[in-house]
Amino acid sequence: DRPERLMGILEGLSGAASALGLEVLCAVHPRTTKVMAERGLAFGAGVRALPPLPYLDFLGLHAQAALTLSDSGGLQEEACALGVPCVTLRDNTERPESVEAGANVLAGADASRIVAAAKRMHATQGGWPNPYGDGRAARAQTWPAGSVTR
Repeated sequence: DRPERLMGILEGLSGAASALGLEVLCAVHPRTTKVMAERGLAFGAGVRALPPLPYLDFLGLHAQAALTLSDSGGLQEEACALGVPCVTLRDNTERPESVEAGANVLAGADASRIVAAAKRMHATQGGWPNPYGDGRAARAQTWPAGSVTR
């Protein structure tokens, strides 16, 4: 809803692509596509727009990414769990544990901050602890005989 923020993000994505020598794949929400069209905004060099993807396809791309740049709280959490460094394109987060773990950094919507954060996080080797658990919550438990009643 704020064109200056959207323009900063678009410039930051293109700047990050150029600075890192990587293509940025950007799954674009239909509302964002509409706003961009209404305001005559477009992605810059090095950024390829993707339509919304089915979750498993998106997760597969996300798991193989060198870096995630997102404004989504869910993607911040997934990137942390997948071991993919993340740059959050907001000024705050509801996932502060990802920042504390070293998996995520807040860059806001300023193009130069986005590029600097992308460089910093792309150089990150990962290996942070997963603050969201060890992934074994749904494994079958072995319970002592008689401890479970039905």
